[in-house]
Amino acid sequence: MAKKKILEKKVEPRPFSFIQLFLLIPLFLIAIGDTIRLVVGTIFFLWNITYKNIRLPHIPTKKKKPKIISYTIYPTLVVPFAQRFQYFVMGVTVVIACVFVPFVTYYWLRTLPNPRLLTGRDIEVTTKMYDRNGTLLYEIYTDQNRTPVHFIDIPDMVKNGTIAIEDKNFYRHPGFSLQGIARAIRETIVVGHVQGGSTITQQLIKSALLTPEVTISRKIREIFLAFWAERLYTKDQILEMYLNQVPYGGTAWGIEAASQSYFGKSVTQVNLAEAALLAGLPAAPSEYSPFGSHPEKAFERQAHVLQRMVEERFITQEDMSRALATPVHITAPRNGLRAPHFVMYVRNLLEKKYGSRLVDRGGLRIVTSLDLSLQEKVQDIVSTNIDKLASLQVGNGAALVTNPKTGEILAMVGSRDYFDLTRDGNVNVTTSLRQPGSSIKVVTYTAALENGMTAATILDDSPITYPQLGGAPYTPINYDGRFHGRVPLRIALGNSYNVPAVKTLATIGLPTMIEKARAMGITSWEDESRFGLSLTLGGGEVTMTDMAVVYGTLANMGERVNLSPILEITDYTGRVIEKNTLHKIPEAVKPEVAWIMSDILRDNNARSSAFGPNSQLVIAGKSVSVKTGTTNEKRDNWTIGFTPSVVAAVWVGNNNNAPMHPTLTSGVTGAAPIWHDIMTEVLKDKPDQVPPKPDGVIAIPCYLGRTEYFVKGTEPHGGRCIPLPTPIPSPTP
Repeated sequence: MAKKKILEKKVEPRPFSFIQLFLLIPLFLIAIGDTIRLVVGTIFFLWNITYKNIRLPHIPTKKKKPKIISYTIYPTLVVPFAQRFQYFVMGVTVVIACVFVPFVTYYWLRTLPNPRLLTGRDIEVTTKMYDRNGTLLYEIYTDQNRTPVHFIDIPDMVKNGTIAIEDKNFYRHPGFSLQGIARAIRETIVVGHVQGGSTITQQLIKSALLTPEVTISRKIREIFLAFWAERLYTKDQILEMYLNQVPYGGTAWGIEAASQSYFGKSVTQVNLAEAALLAGLPAAPSEYSPFGSHPEKAFERQAHVLQRMVEERFITQEDMSRALATPVHITAPRNGLRAPHFVMYVRNLLEKKYGSRLVDRGGLRIVTSLDLSLQEKVQDIVSTNIDKLASLQVGNGAALVTNPKTGEILAMVGSRDYFDLTRDGNVNVTTSLRQPGSSIKVVTYTAALENGMTAATILDDSPITYPQLGGAPYTPINYDGRFHGRVPLRIALGNSYNVPAVKTLATIGLPTMIEKARAMGITSWEDESRFGLSLTLGGGEVTMTDMAVVYGTLANMGERVNLSPILEITDYTGRVIEKNTLHKIPEAVKPEVAWIMSDILRDNNARSSAFGPNSQLVIAGKSVSVKTGTTNEKRDNWTIGFTPSVVAAVWVGNNNNAPMHPTLTSGVTGAAPIWHDIMTEVLKDKPDQVPPKPDGVIAIPCYLGRTEYFVKGTEPHGGRCIPLPTPIPSPTP
């Protein structure tokens, strides 16, 4: 009975503990090791392989089947210690192999760049800016000057030279060369650091996707990626990418940039001697560069390339001899910046529109409106005349030439010398805010003609004082210090009398003038509260580019066309990004008013009292409308004129706003002679152009024995001007 009770007694399981877990982990590893032993032993047993030297305990025999050791919940280590230790080590190894190795492999693969990026990545391609005739003005890049060229356009001699010197088995290996790797390993052991042995594919991978450090790890990555890349691309594609992307010395990346840099011509135009020199550069661009400290090495390398081409049967020995006898002309490194103010002006416009990344790295081909030949002549005219004005304390000058019909900028000279930093020569005065002086009067009188006045309206040029809220009274005076009595508007504008202009502005009102200025192209008059009646004398700052639009509006018979320095933009693949589309604002000024204003400004008789009959404002044989402007204390002096096909604006002064000499005379010295020389140059081969009179303009006899023009409906009653019309009353002071 007692025995039976003992058998029926239940054994309560002990709770699971960390001690139990601690014991189970090594036993689990031992079990794994023992399982591996059994698997290996079974394989050996079934294949009847001799395992005499295999140290695996409990190897099964034909008499004894393999048996897996079983463990209890509180395991007893029944296996001998030596065997347990072997199984433990084996189990640890298997766990590491199954867990750690896949993880490391996965991580390594994740950190590898994808060879698909060779074509999809955002490589840096040089942006090039040209004048309207295709002359290169500037190349824009950050660190890498690169211009891709299609494989079919690269001469065979360049391809063959590259293959001969860099990778003779290029079209036969799978991306890496076992022979090259073996040679590199041997040299690494002998020399003591990692050596080359790279194929063209590996060099492309190294240049485009990997960092430049020389380590065994990077070499393994390079080989793996090269093999991968060969599965994705054809050999021709890989060679094209190599020739377009690897460095050739300095900032030249790719074969086209190298050819332009060293020979001043496209790679499509190189001969065998030049092709061999280029092919030898990628191995050590700095050492073999013709611009380096030892340029003779470039030609030693060239000879070596030619010899390798002979050995690979790309050329004959006679070809090599002729190539070595062919002189190679290396072009001197050039600054590469022409028409600098214009180039930087265009670059800034594009960066605002497309962002600096696309402009600096996007490989744009920008065809501008600039005429480089005219630009250089205008630059010379400005520089030469400013030198002559040194005695009048004139330190700088600027000029702008545009086509009013299209808004195209033909020439832009922003200073006397862009590279003269002592005088802030890099500042572009054509886009800087300056006071326009009397040149802004054209806006005042345009607004007046649109609001009932006529060219025959009599204006009272007599003293007047205007009170100003919170300030001293304003008393305008004329440039010559005199008053001229009752004068027609044509004469007042032609001679640039100040007092009639101020009285006219007072009559039409500041808002009317400001609104008309904005309609004609002024963009800088934002805060109207800053301005008073002196605005018509130049009290509001403007840019020369805006003034060119204002005068261009009159030249276009009232149609405003904004400036556009760009004809076309394409990317390096030829895709059109932008084309010049005219931004026209029809009837910014009534055509009849624009024509009458143009007629007044080209009337030499109307301005002869102030400037004389033979001033610098007259262009022999040409009908040109023109206006001058000089600010107080002669800090700014302007001359702006136009025909239906060209607008030319000129400014002289000092960048630091210092006054010029008091003897400087508007229309005689300063800007006028520069303007005269520019217009003479621009118009010398053009016929005289007078815009046709609109149907809405009528001509009737008027005072002083001349004919005057009127917008239909504003002509005097009776069809004739009254000899001495009553002047428009000035506002009560």
